[in-house]
Amino acid sequence: MKIARVFPRITRAKPQDELCFFGPPGMFLPEISEVHVSVAFTYDLPRAHELAEQWRHIAPVKIGGPALNEPGGEFVQGRYLKPGYTITSRGCPNRCWFCQVWRREGGEIRELPIEPGNNVLDDNLLACSESHIRDVFFMLKIQKWGRPIFTGGLEAKILKDWHVKLLTEAKPKGIFFAYDTPDDYEPLVMAGRKLISAGFTPHNVIRCYVLIGYPGDDFVKAAKRLTNTIRAGFMPMAMLYRDEKGRVSKDWQRFQREWVRPAIVRGKCKQEAMA
Repeated sequence: MKIARVFPRITRAKPQDELCFFGPPGMFLPEISEVHVSVAFTYDLPRAHELAEQWRHIAPVKIGGPALNEPGGEFVQGRYLKPGYTITSRGCPNRCWFCQVWRREGGEIRELPIEPGNNVLDDNLLACSESHIRDVFFMLKIQKWGRPIFTGGLEAKILKDWHVKLLTEAKPKGIFFAYDTPDDYEPLVMAGRKLISAGFTPHNVIRCYVLIGYPGDDFVKAAKRLTNTIRAGFMPMAMLYRDEKGRVSKDWQRFQREWVRPAIVRGKCKQEAMA
């Protein structure tokens, strides 16, 4: 079956084949059996429905993706993400108030057949079984895309010594943790100590998403969390909270820019290290 995938916006993870589209159908199309409109964010749903109407005369259309809060299916290499990206499990046992993963996936980890890739996007890889995690790292040794990167985010609270050993052996170009709630900080500090003791350079490969701009947050509190992330040994990346309609304030966007651009953040890390 020849499935056209249609997306509301272009991202760096976009698939790279002739059946991938980012707008209405053009005049000259390859053979298409079915159209999947894939939407990741709830605020893109109006655009997704508009695209679905535009494609209905080409082939039967389905709308899916995380924005619809439907459990994800089996991961198919290259279908909705470009080759090199992989998802080996879905779900998370945590029930964070701001997160849709556990609502969408049912609050349990579901391990998937492991497709090769170097960019691991699992919701919470370290919550998987030991055998699955070891199989993922074996795959990372033999995949063809280069040094691995864990952009899905790892949970500091459950980081174990054998996880650190696997990470050290994998020689990743990026390991992302998360600092979303106050109780994330002490485990982040402990994770930083373990990783640095294992040979990782502070503020380089080890990085951390830091949630900012949520209800009740302010610039002083957010700046303190980001600075504390640097002190824990991680290079922070500010992740701006959006409501279901995707709304954010311009003030928070300006604040985020100071904590998301690599060159600026590296400078802040250097300043903190010298303080």
